Amino acid sequence: MSRRTLAVHDLDEALAFYREVLGFNVVHRDAQQATVSSPNAQVVLAASPDLEDPSELTVPTDDCDAAFERTEAAGAEVMQEPITRPDGTRTCAFLDPSGNTLRFIQSAGHR
Repeated sequence: MSRRTLAVHDLDEALAFYREVLGFNVVHRDAQQATVSSPNAQVVLAASPDLEDPSELTVPTDDCDAAFERTEAAGAEVMQEPITRPDGTRTCAFLDPSGNTLRFIQSAGHR
């Protein structure tokens, strides 16, 4: 499972997005950060109201198209519709409310 820290403008807004839109579970929460988890990733959301340089989070998935449909239907901003790369991996990308890129990636062996 990958673990990553992402800076976010508004912790409550980010937490709602990761929980309600992406389906992550809340593991821990305090005034300055929250840890959320899915079967394939764990993310520490750290409050940083002056965030200037968003990051990218790669989330492994068994079904890129289903992740895309679910996330798009929830209203997330689409950065890249699902595509198949030359190496056979399938990927799509969205922005979270703080401008961080979320890239779902399905390995070539999961078809």
